[in-house]
Amino acid sequence: MFFKKARNGAGGDATHDAFASPATSLAADLAATQMAAPLVSAPRHAPLSAAEVRRHVAASALGFKTTSDLEPISGLIGQDRALRAIEFGTLMKAHDYNIFVLGPAASGKRTAVKAYLEKLAATAATPPDWVYLNDFDNQNRPKAVQLPPGRARALQQGMIGAIDELRATLPTLFEGDDYQARRRSIEEEYRALQDGALETLSKKAQAQNIAILRTPTGFAMAPMHEGRVVKPEIFQQLPDEMRRGVEVKIEVLQRELEQVLEAVPKSDKQRRAHLAGLHENMAQSATREALDDLKSAFGDLPAVVAHLDATERDMIRNVALFLKSSDDDAELIKQPADTSRDPRYRRYLVNVLVGSDGGTPRAVPTIEELNPTYGNLIGRIDHIAQMGTLMTDFLLIKAGSLHRANGGSLLIDARKMLLSPFTWEALKRTLKAREIRIEQPAETVGMMTTQSLDPEPIPLDVKVVLFGDRELYYMLSQHDPDFLGLFKVQADFDDTIDRSDDNDRSYARVIASIVATHKLKPVDADGIARLIEQGARLASDREKLSIEVGHLSDLVREADFWSGQAGRKITSRADVARAISEQIQRADRVRDHAQESIDRNIVMIDTVGAKVGQINGLAVRQIGNFAFGGPTRITARVRAGQGRVTDIERESNLGGPLHSKGVMILWGYIAGRFAQDVPLSLAASLVFEQSYGGVDGDSASSTELYALLSALADVPISQGLAVTGSVNQWGEVQAIGGVNEKIEGYFDVCKARGLTSDHGVMIPAANVQHLMLREDVADAVKAGTFRVHAVATIDQGIEILTGIAAGDRDEDGEFTPGTINARVEARLHQFADRVQKFGMKSGMIG
Repeated sequence: MFFKKARNGAGGDATHDAFASPATSLAADLAATQMAAPLVSAPRHAPLSAAEVRRHVAASALGFKTTSDLEPISGLIGQDRALRAIEFGTLMKAHDYNIFVLGPAASGKRTAVKAYLEKLAATAATPPDWVYLNDFDNQNRPKAVQLPPGRARALQQGMIGAIDELRATLPTLFEGDDYQARRRSIEEEYRALQDGALETLSKKAQAQNIAILRTPTGFAMAPMHEGRVVKPEIFQQLPDEMRRGVEVKIEVLQRELEQVLEAVPKSDKQRRAHLAGLHENMAQSATREALDDLKSAFGDLPAVVAHLDATERDMIRNVALFLKSSDDDAELIKQPADTSRDPRYRRYLVNVLVGSDGGTPRAVPTIEELNPTYGNLIGRIDHIAQMGTLMTDFLLIKAGSLHRANGGSLLIDARKMLLSPFTWEALKRTLKAREIRIEQPAETVGMMTTQSLDPEPIPLDVKVVLFGDRELYYMLSQHDPDFLGLFKVQADFDDTIDRSDDNDRSYARVIASIVATHKLKPVDADGIARLIEQGARLASDREKLSIEVGHLSDLVREADFWSGQAGRKITSRADVARAISEQIQRADRVRDHAQESIDRNIVMIDTVGAKVGQINGLAVRQIGNFAFGGPTRITARVRAGQGRVTDIERESNLGGPLHSKGVMILWGYIAGRFAQDVPLSLAASLVFEQSYGGVDGDSASSTELYALLSALADVPISQGLAVTGSVNQWGEVQAIGGVNEKIEGYFDVCKARGLTSDHGVMIPAANVQHLMLREDVADAVKAGTFRVHAVATIDQGIEILTGIAAGDRDEDGEFTPGTINARVEARLHQFADRVQKFGMKSGMIG
């Protein structure tokens, strides 16, 4: 049966009689009795005290006068878990134990982590230098050579010195008398051979009355008579037999001349080879002497010695590069032999990829890459334009941050890196291979490229530390199968730290560090106390302190500015308060417009009187990094129906899933508490009045429930109170977010209309620990012109809102007559009875 069993004298079941006689239905009679019963006043619920709505910090308890008395603290406070993770990840040498640092923005975690890594690096071994050298056998594949720390620059400068020496000594050597004499001897030897062959042929021709003549186009032959060349017209008048005899002689001599002339190039080749040998012999001693010092200095490094030997051989073979060949070359020799002045010697220079400046070993690097593009991270190969063509060589190989951080740590902003094309995949590929291979991004995807070099890869030993928010970390964990395999250490920084005397003093030392870093005026103890209070406010928890060091730094610097404007030499509490209010004023244009709409009754909000089914809810809006609260009217209408609570926000597609969930929980509470033995024959509608945007979240679910209970009990709700809090199906009021902003938003509305003792808010008891209200709100609470009530259950809340007792069930399962719950149950019984009667009349049941 749906209806409750009525008790008769014999203890029998009177339900059938109730259905048989609708006019005298026992359910209807009970409902009428409950609704007519005198209302029972609620017990008094004391509001929170001023100390409970704002936790003050006593300046005298801090133990100093100004920040000048404090030792600045470096790093983070209260982050032992995260710092232990960083220490483990740094000391764990496996290549896949890289670190992802999670935490809020502007918390100072990057600065602290960098300082921590630099401290650990101070005791670590200095990493080696790396250079790229030309491979004379395969110039498209430069050689990567590892050098002990601090020796790369010495090799680079030593090679430049050797080139300078050869540029000075070789021209002098080749201009000397010894060289010139030996060269003339070779030239004369081969010239004599060529001239001798021509002279022999010429004598042979003369003996046959044939002359060999030199012409601008070569050699020619002509007949002679009595020592003189016969003219062509006279030659043509000679008898045919005589002409043919002369022509035969000339043909034979021409063939012999051709043989002589064919031997000339071979002779020249031999001459050049002989001269090349002379050059090598002359250059060998000078080149060896120029490179001997370098070979001695780097004799302990076989790779360098082998390269110097190859360099020596190439210099000897190409000694002409060092000789003066024109006035321009003579002028060029006066210039330094560096990579940009003389392209002839670039092949011999040293490209120091990573190394120390000034010859001193570099410390273990802790590199922060601020712009993690592909080239900045992996390295790149530059090109230069020559004659309309892009050219490159091994000296144009540029180091990336992975090269500079090799042997140490590399810090990267994960979001910036993910926004740079190809960079994330390149980093993963490099970490997996444990070597840095410089490739153009186009090559990695198989596209054409102008690059013609394939540098040898460099072994990688680096600890990569990525920084990002938690959302990014979990997204990468879920969607990138390689991520957790390469970044196995999660360093999770808390947003807040616990309040304690020690942490308050540590917080003051952090502020002292900010003062010292930015060279600000000292902050007195009262100003520090106000900053600690603001830290708790930023944490939205009176028992916590926010570690958003960036925001704290901004606040301290702005307070310093206002103290300067006021002509003070020490920043005080008033300056901190001014900085806070100025920050709010710069961001609260939208809040002011919302407040104005309420003041002008454009948005209807009642703050006096009492109304049935109407209540003031509280909401928070977030505009950028500024959040503010404000009231919104919520109304409920009820009638008999089929047990449905209509969420108008959801029906109009303005309600989000969390809001819809809250309304469903509300229905579950009503059905579970008041409809155990009767059908829930209720039709109700709930709406946020004048809401034209989306509504989400369940923080108004208790507020909607109060409006619904008021409508069912037909008991008005005080409009001077505003409510926030979510509810579960058992009627327990649950904590919500933004409690401070919500209270202050409603306070501002009431203050604009004139505060009275009837004004206040009702919040979940679980949110009391989060209260850090503005000082003016706390002052109003202390004066009794504004109340803050904390409730744990719906029964407590409805009593405060209506002044009527909620009511409990007695031994017979009945609510005390005249209470809210009794009237709600009676109203629901009336609805059920009406639905039952309507169904019987219409023939729907029977």
